Amino acid sequence: MNDPVFLRACRGESVAHVPVWFMRQAGRSLPEYRALRGTGSILEAIADPALACEITLQPVRRYGVDAAILFSDIVVPYHAIGFGVDVVPGRGPVIARPFRSAADLGRLRDLEALDIAHVTDTVDLVVKELAESDTPLIGFAGAPFTVASYLVEGAPTRDFGVIKSLMHADPALFERLLDRLVAITVTFLRAQVAHGARALQLFDSWAGSLTRDEYARFALPATQRVLAGVADLGVPTILFGVGTGELLTLMSTAGSTVLGIDWHVDLDEGRRRAAKPVQGNLDPARCLGDAALGVAAAREVLARAGTDVGHVFNLGHGVLPSTDPAVLEAVVRVVHDEGRAGVR
Repeated sequence: MNDPVFLRACRGESVAHVPVWFMRQAGRSLPEYRALRGTGSILEAIADPALACEITLQPVRRYGVDAAILFSDIVVPYHAIGFGVDVVPGRGPVIARPFRSAADLGRLRDLEALDIAHVTDTVDLVVKELAESDTPLIGFAGAPFTVASYLVEGAPTRDFGVIKSLMHADPALFERLLDRLVAITVTFLRAQVAHGARALQLFDSWAGSLTRDEYARFALPATQRVLAGVADLGVPTILFGVGTGELLTLMSTAGSTVLGIDWHVDLDEGRRRAAKPVQGNLDPARCLGDAALGVAAAREVLARAGTDVGHVFNLGHGVLPSTDPAVLEAVVRVVHDEGRAGVR
């Protein structure tokens, strides 16, 4: 019982209390984040290790969460290799020259250590700061399909028409694209662990846009290769997507230690489909009211989580920017005080 509760829950072991952290916990909902960041580019902030370290640590100090997650972005490796990525405030990742043909494969060169020195320097700083509390740091990357969605579409989309056209019209080219993304992703994840990250999360945020057949054919194999590529590191891995309720049984075969559940599926049903430790799944919108409403919603999730081992409490997606931090503080308290999954 000496290991951090977050790591124990990920491994399906008993815990002293249910662990909790929040996706996008270091971000726009925190006044200290807004004061520190100002109006600069998120990629510029990520490129400053001291600044990125401080932003990573802010929610750990404020909320008392059981894990930190690196302040970064899933497009960082692709910005680092010069693919032409920017993150536009209020819009998200935008690609100057989207992926269109085999000629674009050459723009996805191998990721080198020097390309991401700012990221690994940040990891070094965060790990040093967290050492006394023994709070684990989660490293992360985007899953190949979700990254491909941005690179092919050129910007966030609701219909995924361009990438689906490529997938079905030229599956061989799409496979070559994913091969490049798998290699870059594995390098990026391994570097974070080499510098002290103690868990990894793979964000397949847009996998829910796929049918089951499409997911099994076009996304799952690449995700499996990424997770196989870090399996020897001995750290827990979390696979997460949005709108993936009908894909959970397939996603559970990808090779992750933990499966993230979004809020569209009741957690007890999500547990049944996953058949492994799970993370989730409070609807982020339920935290937009006062603390009492947030706590009531958290209790609903805790009730569905039950008492079996293997639950990491989280939101079903990221913290919304207008969330009152006091609500999340109250949610952390109730999870620690009343959660029973795996508590012995």
